[in-house]
Amino acid sequence: MLMRTDPFREFDRLAQQVFGTTARPAVMPMDAWQEDDEFIAAFDLPGVDLETIDLDIERNVLTVRAERKAPAGEGTELVAAERPQGVFSRQLILGDALDTEGVKASYDAGVLTVRIPVAETAKPRKIEISSSEQRQEISA
Repeated sequence: MLMRTDPFREFDRLAQQVFGTTARPAVMPMDAWQEDDEFIAAFDLPGVDLETIDLDIERNVLTVRAERKAPAGEGTELVAAERPQGVFSRQLILGDALDTEGVKASYDAGVLTVRIPVAETAKPRKIEISSSEQRQEISA
């Protein structure tokens, strides 16, 4: 059996769970980076079933919703409950340089990875420079 010695520990745990800490955000920690021609965001969702994850884009806002259900059934007495439960949501505002039509997502080992390609219009391109000498050769 677990014994608790600090009566205020439960309040600290609850505050950290709701507000998070610098080292550990409250809900859905994320890493984001650009790799080649893609923007990639990885969301930590341990213990979340794939069926409860909802991913959508409206205009330039990516919304991730997920639900972590209670591990114990009804009539079960929990000895410790430190993992957050319920519905979680996070939104990212995407820049115009991303192609929101080509979004791909995968879920593996508790990590939701979203890949968004960079739009063709936002990719760097080479521009040819003409000079007045070239125009004279063409007209001659």
